[in-house]
Amino acid sequence: MSGLPQPRMEPVDGLPTRVRVYEVAPRDGLQAETDILPTAVKAELCRRLYEAGSRDLEVTSFVPATWIPQFADAERLVAGLDVPTGARAVGLVPNLRGLHRAIDAGVREVSVVVSASESFARANLNTSREGAVERAEEVVAAATAEGVPVRGYVSMAFGDPWEGAVDPATVVEAAVRLYRAGCSTVAVSDTIGVGTPGLTTWVVRDVLAAGIPVEAVALHLHDTYGQGLANVYAALSLGVAEFDSSVGGLGRCPYAKGATGNLATEDLVWMLHGLGIETGLDLGALAATTAWLARVRGVAAPSNVATALAAAASAVDTPSTAGGGR
Repeated sequence: MSGLPQPRMEPVDGLPTRVRVYEVAPRDGLQAETDILPTAVKAELCRRLYEAGSRDLEVTSFVPATWIPQFADAERLVAGLDVPTGARAVGLVPNLRGLHRAIDAGVREVSVVVSASESFARANLNTSREGAVERAEEVVAAATAEGVPVRGYVSMAFGDPWEGAVDPATVVEAAVRLYRAGCSTVAVSDTIGVGTPGLTTWVVRDVLAAGIPVEAVALHLHDTYGQGLANVYAALSLGVAEFDSSVGGLGRCPYAKGATGNLATEDLVWMLHGLGIETGLDLGALAATTAWLARVRGVAAPSNVATALAAAASAVDTPSTAGGGR
C-alpha cells in the first residue's frame, strides 16, 4: 500500500514521544467471535502483525476449551509461531493450571484478569471480585518464581453492564494490588466502551495518585460509542504511553449489546503518527492485514482507516475516465 495517504504530522507539546501499541487481536479480538479460525490462519495473523512492526502481541489464552473453544489450539499455535527477536508473545492465563500450560508450551510472558465490578467477576471470571484478585496474585507469585513477567488487566474499570457506574476507588484498589503483586504493567480496561475523556482522566489520575508509576499503566479500550481515540488523547495528556488495540477493530464484548469491538490499531496509529508519536508500526501493512483477515473471514472490518486506505488503493488502481476518455 505504498503511496497511500498518510496522516499529516503536527506534534503537540507535552505528549509522550513514543507509544507502545499492545496488539490484542489474536486473543481479545477472537475470543468473542462466533467463527473459530484454523490454527494456521491465527499463526499467519501473528506473522503479519510482527511483520507490520508489532513487538507486543497477545497471541492466545490458556483457558479450558469448554469456556472459550476459540483457544482450544493454544499449544499448537504457540508451537508454530516464529517470534522475532525482541518481540513478545503473551498468553492470557486464568489460573495456576493455565499458567503451567502456558509455561509448558514455551510462553515466556503471561497476563491475568481481575474485575472492578462484582457482577463481571461472577459472570466472566467465575468467582468474586476479591477471589479474582487473590487468584491473580497467586498466579503472579508463581510466574515470578519462574522468571515469567505478568501483565495485569482491571476489567470493567469505566462501567459495568449490570451495575452501571463503577467507583474509581475499586479500580484503584485492584490496580494497586496487581502492581504490588508484581505485574509489570496494569491495563485499566474499558471493557464495554462506555468511557469518555473526562471519565478517563478521572480514573487514570486516581490510579497514578495511588502510587503506580505512569510507565506501568496502560489503557485497554473498546470503541462501542466511538470514544476510543478521545480517551487515548486524554490518557496521553497524563503521560500514559501504552495502549491496547486490535487490528481492524477485531473483537467485541459479549456483555455489551451493540458493542463494536476493540479500538482499531490502524485508527490508533493514524492518530499517533499524526501527533508525531513514534510507534514502530507500518500503517499500510496493518491495513493490508485487516483486508486479508476480512477476506478470510468473509466479514467487513469496522476500522475507519483500513476502509479509507482500501478505498484510496482502489482509486489508485482504477484509472479515472473523467473527461470523456477521448
